[in-house]
Amino acid sequence: MLKVLLTGFEPFNKARLNPSGELVKRVEPSAVEGALITTAILPVTYKDSVSTLLSLIQEQDPDVVICFGQAEGRISITPERFAVNLNDAALADNGGEKRVNQRISQDSPTAFDSTLPVTELVSALKEKDIPAVASQTAGAFVCNHIFYEMQRALEGKGKVSGFVHVPLMTGQEEDFPGLFTMDLEVMISAAKTMVETLVTRNLS
Repeated sequence: MLKVLLTGFEPFNKARLNPSGELVKRVEPSAVEGALITTAILPVTYKDSVSTLLSLIQEQDPDVVICFGQAEGRISITPERFAVNLNDAALADNGGEKRVNQRISQDSPTAFDSTLPVTELVSALKEKDIPAVASQTAGAFVCNHIFYEMQRALEGKGKVSGFVHVPLMTGQEEDFPGLFTMDLEVMISAAKTMVETLVTRNLS
């Protein structure tokens, strides 16, 4: 049985919803045969997001960790290839903290690779007619921050981990007028498809 941890984020700033959080709430522990899934919602703050995520990983010892986050303006499910050693965002996090042009760690690499099979996941999603494309980086805000710290903490530990951005969800049109939205059910199907792909890969 593959132990899988899926995380999403709470709503950011003044938004009422965050699709990453909403989708993981809807994935049941037994949603995918061959996997035991647990889910969690992370705060949109630099400090607490990392401590919460790493505590969950230590407590649960999952084989796979997939963190989801919102990327307004995107039109596809986008697994990220690299976590970069940079916090650089004009916006403050939900705790009011702003970080501009700051390295996440002074003594760590410029970037860490995702250990998710990004190309394989994109292909699996496309086979189910779910819009998907690989993305190079997760930006330089809290999404990238947890991605980098997770990859740094798990380096060499044999776990599969990475970050996936999702578009805005249907129901967010008022908060983000004019931007693309995707039905939440499509995002849930995408999450299950990615877990299914990893289960199959683990069994082969």
